[in-house]
Amino acid sequence: MMDTQLVMYEEDFKKILAVIQRLVRDANAKGIFVVDKNGQLIAEAGEVRGIDTTSLASLTAGSIAATGGLAKIIGEDDFPVHFHQGARDNLHITLVGGRIILVVVFDDRSSLGLVRLRVKKAGTEMGKIFEDIQKKAESEAATGTSTSPFAEITDDDIDNLFSE
Repeated sequence: MMDTQLVMYEEDFKKILAVIQRLVRDANAKGIFVVDKNGQLIAEAGEVRGIDTTSLASLTAGSIAATGGLAKIIGEDDFPVHFHQGARDNLHITLVGGRIILVVVFDDRSSLGLVRLRVKKAGTEMGKIFEDIQKKAESEAATGTSTSPFAEITDDDIDNLFSE
């Protein structure tokens, strides 16, 4: 798979948002976060007020990277599922499609079993969505027909903008 930069359009975002909003409801979760492996927050749903989402996204990506290193040391490719239990809240973290991280925050209103069951279905759906996004990006890169509004901006254009 090419490491193409993904461009997410509004219809893709709406599909992802629909999946995580349903996951909040079906898993009885407090909040759901979708993060890329670079630590960028893609989407969120549920009770997310008061959470520093920037820190959550970057720390989650760092945790995935660190445990990926641990996995390699013992001969595994990665650890695709992580669970952290707290006194009040719990985190269930899943790697989706090798590139996206799904973070579920839940408390005693739900259970780990229910969260795992619902995440499995949602992860499959999200995997398909991101696979389609990846295919579009690869197709645009191969044909040179990017629909990005920035596709026609050159380095010279940027240099000229900042040299004035």
